[in-house]
Amino acid sequence: MTDRRREIVEAVEKAESRIVALLADLVRIPSVNPVWPDSRPRGEQELQEYLAGRLARSGFETDLFEPDVERLEKYRGRPGHQDGRSFEDRPDLCATLRGRGDAPSLMLASHIDVVGVSEDEEWSVDAFGGEVKDGYVWGRGSADMKGGAACQLAAVEILLDLGLKPGGDVVWASVVDEETGGMGTLAVVDRGYTADAAFMPEPTSRRVVPMCRGILWGEIVVPGRSSHIEIPQADWRAGGAVDAIAKGRLVLEAFDRLNAEWARRPEKNHRLLPVPNQVFVSMFQAGQHPSSWAEQAKITFDAQYTANEADPSGVGGLVKEEIERCLAGVAASDPWLSEHPPQLTWTVDANPGEVPADDPLLLILQDACRGLDLDPELDGTGFHTDSSILIDAGIPTVVFGPGEPNDAHQVDERCSIRDLVDVTKAIALSIADWGQWR
Repeated sequence: MTDRRREIVEAVEKAESRIVALLADLVRIPSVNPVWPDSRPRGEQELQEYLAGRLARSGFETDLFEPDVERLEKYRGRPGHQDGRSFEDRPDLCATLRGRGDAPSLMLASHIDVVGVSEDEEWSVDAFGGEVKDGYVWGRGSADMKGGAACQLAAVEILLDLGLKPGGDVVWASVVDEETGGMGTLAVVDRGYTADAAFMPEPTSRRVVPMCRGILWGEIVVPGRSSHIEIPQADWRAGGAVDAIAKGRLVLEAFDRLNAEWARRPEKNHRLLPVPNQVFVSMFQAGQHPSSWAEQAKITFDAQYTANEADPSGVGGLVKEEIERCLAGVAASDPWLSEHPPQLTWTVDANPGEVPADDPLLLILQDACRGLDLDPELDGTGFHTDSSILIDAGIPTVVFGPGEPNDAHQVDERCSIRDLVDVTKAIALSIADWGQWR
């Protein structure tokens, strides 16, 4: 390890309490994405203003702006665009630290919106308390992904404290609305912010991740015909009841068969992922009274796809067609559904992304990890990240962050202090090498 690298590593180690305090501050600002109806949306603007203040004190030129839904309408049908989004009091934050101009630029990307905390969740700590105990920082967003944002900000602050200056511009981009598809990141790209490469510190257990899956969210409404459940029914053709739950089971069984088929197909499997692309049913809602046949059933699902399956627009059109054919087959196999077919609505299409294994920033990060005795081997992530939107915009993006992916969206979400320090070291070393800080 060179003297400069050793100096950076030692500075990060001495700054442990500062990194922990920064994350605790971020957790205490409850920046809940308003898509969660069980949590009062609040805090996104307050958190971005907090970050803008710290960045400005470090010499960044800051730009706090609300994404313009009308302006982003031109991206309809393309990666990142979602219908029905609102950004009042929900700004993105971009900031630029100017370099000397003799090295490549780097974007430090993150999202600051978090999922909600419902009243029936039994947390052992205050969900927005930022409590520090047992070697962890606890609270909603500590893993997903305020921990990673804290690492990136701390890394830059520490490099500046050491008197080092960047050769290339450093672009900060913290966004809202990642938890619902990516309009915040799309707005950053549309506003003209770019870089030669980017870090995105989603929780990866300190693993180096060059790719993410795409996801499709859909809702299927399966019709039935309600009547008193305790009374014998005529055939449905004569006006008798039809149990929407029973018809919904036909859809679930068809998805089971589709998943088994997908598991065998090479294009549905990725060398860095342990599980093939699948259709996961997340919600099944049906019925209106204990003594009535269900009038309808609503099935909500999350389907996955990888970059090799993207359509010419970079999104999931081809996979949508597969699922639509599956659903049409269910309808054709059942007399009631043939005449009353299920209705499918697509709600989210978040595109996949991947950078090649010889990507320059990826190699720099792997080298930093080796020097820190962290695992440099490439890994995959089963969840979607906004890295795909940046990759689609021509910004190769590497995902690497603190925290366990399984802690995201969970009761008692937490982030390991060891992870925070290790990731800050690796990111600081990589930022310094990439941007030729001196």
